[in-house]
Amino acid sequence: MPSDAVQTRTAPGTPDTLPFWGRMTRWSPYRAVVNVIYGSPRRQFLILAIFPVLWVLTQHLGPMVQMLRVSLTSAYPVAPDTETYLTLEHYIKFFGDSIFWQPFFRTLAFAFVFTFCTLVLTYPVAYFLARHVSRKNQMLMLLLLLIPFWVGEIVRTYAIMILLGNTGALNLVLKTLGLIDRPIPFMYTSFSMGVGIVYLTALYMLLPLYSALEKLPTSYNEAAADLGAGPWTRFRRITLPLTLEGIGSGCTLVFLISTGFYATPILLGGPSTTVFAQTIAGFFHTAGDQWPTGAAFASIMFAAALLLTVLFQRIIKAMRKGDTK
Repeated sequence: MPSDAVQTRTAPGTPDTLPFWGRMTRWSPYRAVVNVIYGSPRRQFLILAIFPVLWVLTQHLGPMVQMLRVSLTSAYPVAPDTETYLTLEHYIKFFGDSIFWQPFFRTLAFAFVFTFCTLVLTYPVAYFLARHVSRKNQMLMLLLLLIPFWVGEIVRTYAIMILLGNTGALNLVLKTLGLIDRPIPFMYTSFSMGVGIVYLTALYMLLPLYSALEKLPTSYNEAAADLGAGPWTRFRRITLPLTLEGIGSGCTLVFLISTGFYATPILLGGPSTTVFAQTIAGFFHTAGDQWPTGAAFASIMFAAALLLTVLFQRIIKAMRKGDTK
């Protein structure tokens, strides 16, 4: 072949044949920036943590701080040419008028009862799912349990209303079985509200319990059975203590969520089931400078729920320490 017909070929791996990002990684300014950012594990941690921290500060702590600030102002929203000042009168209003105490303590009592009911109802489901369903079917079962939670809270609440109504499925079944002659008024009672809240919060209890039970080695119960321990003894001495962490997490989530429900108590409850969230909302719905009072009451509810949660976590921690001794 003539020499002038020979075509020169670029060696593979040279900068001319590399893709864009390959050439970029060889560019000295780019490598200098990467070395500055990822030069140490501390810098890598800061880069990874900055976005979650900003999200928490702006989307979680930010609104709470704003609510606290509003609760300490004399008026909000501020009218033109109106001076505002810091005051505690909105907090004093709660402690000085006992009319607000009933819905406050009723909300805490409801939250305790509903949390306990949710734990009792979901623990057997989580136990069965984690201990008696094969691993290849566990994800399928979890998916089936999660499907109802893809629907909004209001839609699921209306489903409970249809179920518990005078012509609902529950009354129809009881009437078909001959147990009742006339419909039982389940609706607009503590029972209907409890059913709705337990149904809406079951997932937040189920997942922590399932996670704790799924990690529990089966060899512990097998060894206890070989030593003569019965089913109840194995559950009380092994399963329950080793799943206290999951119980604590699930109860904390359900309790905190239950103290803040607003739409469900309105739709399913009655005059005797008014919760504190409805009282708080009333201050924001009325005309005038009532927003600071609503913000103060919301801060009180938040502080009380947080304090009770901390006490509960301490109790769970003490129980875990007692079981390990």
